[in-house]
Amino acid sequence: MLSFRARLTTIIISMVALSVIASGLLMLKTFEENHINVLEDTLEREMRLIAAQMDWVAGSNEELIDYYTERAIKLQELTDTRVTIIKSDGTVLADSNYNPREMDNHGHREEIIGALEQGLGKSTRSSDTLHQNMLYVAIPVTNTASDETYVLRLAISLAEVEQSISSLTVVLVVGLLILFVVAALISYRIALGLTKPLEKITQVAKRIKNMDYRARVEVKKNDEIGELGNAINAMADSLQIQMTRIRENENHLQSVLSNMINGVVMMDSQGSILIMNDRAEQILGISASKLIGRHYREIKQQYELSQLIMEGFETRKHIHEEITFYYPEERLLELNLVPIYQTHGTEFSGILLVLQDVSAIRRLERMRSEFVANVSHELKTPIAAVKGFAETLLGGAVKDEETAKAFLEIIYDESERLNRLIGDILELSKIESRRVPLILSPVNIAQFMVNTIAILEVSAHRKHINVNLSAPEELYMEADEDRLRQIFVNLLSNAISYTPEGGKVEVRISLTEQEQVRIEISDTGIGIPEKDLPRIFERFYRVDKARSRSSGGTGLGLSIVKHLVELHKGTITVQSVVGKGTTFILELPIMH
Repeated sequence: MLSFRARLTTIIISMVALSVIASGLLMLKTFEENHINVLEDTLEREMRLIAAQMDWVAGSNEELIDYYTERAIKLQELTDTRVTIIKSDGTVLADSNYNPREMDNHGHREEIIGALEQGLGKSTRSSDTLHQNMLYVAIPVTNTASDETYVLRLAISLAEVEQSISSLTVVLVVGLLILFVVAALISYRIALGLTKPLEKITQVAKRIKNMDYRARVEVKKNDEIGELGNAINAMADSLQIQMTRIRENENHLQSVLSNMINGVVMMDSQGSILIMNDRAEQILGISASKLIGRHYREIKQQYELSQLIMEGFETRKHIHEEITFYYPEERLLELNLVPIYQTHGTEFSGILLVLQDVSAIRRLERMRSEFVANVSHELKTPIAAVKGFAETLLGGAVKDEETAKAFLEIIYDESERLNRLIGDILELSKIESRRVPLILSPVNIAQFMVNTIAILEVSAHRKHINVNLSAPEELYMEADEDRLRQIFVNLLSNAISYTPEGGKVEVRISLTEQEQVRIEISDTGIGIPEKDLPRIFERFYRVDKARSRSSGGTGLGLSIVKHLVELHKGTITVQSVVGKGTTFILELPIMH
């Protein structure tokens, strides 16, 4: 396909060529007509003179032919034209070139008819006798001698005229070629001037089409093309602003989708997946790149989910369900399928699937339920004991001083245990709900641990247990001193409680490569079975229930310890071997 510049150049050249050719043809035609008109006028004047000077005679046709033929030959020599005299009936009386006796009747000739009817006849045609184009002009004349009407005709060859026209044609053709070349150059220059800005505008438009919205047209003139360039620039500005907003909105949407705690999957009306966020990938265990643009039935690992989505497409209603996924791991999910309609709410355009992992929520609900049950169970034992001994005393045992004293001591111990239990429950509740603000201050961990061990020195001495401390000097960390003491009092109390007499408890403090304080509390106690290790930080969980109760434990100490350690942004782990001892390992940051 020709370019616009080539087409424009061709059109301009064609128009110039047509105009020049038309002008040349018109010039040639005008030149020919003017030349012939001049010849006609000249011949007419000559014929008028001949008619006026001619001696007209009467006689027979033979006599007249001889007489007028002689006169015609003399007139040809004077006028350099062919002279013919014809009677009104078309009989040729004289001709300067041919024998009139052998010539046809000329009554039907155009110039003869014109002369007789209009007083002047003209005709241009090829002569049958001379075989060349001739101009014939004829006028009627009156033979004064016989009072007859004759026709005097002069004819002249048009060869000279045709030669002049041929010469002029050659000049015109050469001039036309020169003009054509000049016109072609000028046309190309004009087309180049018109199309070059358009080509630049086209290049800018293509860059804009390819999302390069910084492209601009350089406008040099304020004509129509300049206005087009300004319009393209304005359009590019508008598109750049709109695309910036669209990208910002896409980034915001992508950021929201990527950081949502729920999985989001969007499908079109045909069931093809359009959007799938990171959380949905984790829940479904399938990469979004493998599902985007594909049908939801390709989620083959989750047959129940596919059936639910199918139901959503069939009913086009909001569906809320909870189902259990076993791949890639077991999860309890809350599913919401929401039909999506266009703005006017009439045309169905797809379904939005929201996946919420409620496993932790249900686990917490179960733990809360277990907690209530455990609290009820733990409270029931001391209350039942207090009630039973109180009833016994009311039944008459109060009169026996020794029995009454023993029962009252038991009631007091149970009430103390009940008080500790309620206090620990309240403390744990406050810690879990984070209603216990930490008052942070620099703590010399070695000195702090010496003071904490001193608190438990009596209990350890009673069981002949040595508590050894190994700690670097001048090691400080930022912590809430009261809460930190609560952590280590619990751990050291447990170590002393579950270590037989004559045992040993060691506290080792060091600094890790990650700039954390590592505190290890080891004992040589009875140890914890491996199956119980994962659960020892649960509320009310006891490894040795009988011994725990006899020692006055509430079963909440380690749970409180774990929560307080986490409040300090630390971690706690345990290692134990039955019969050899237990080691609790805490890692706490130096600064928060």
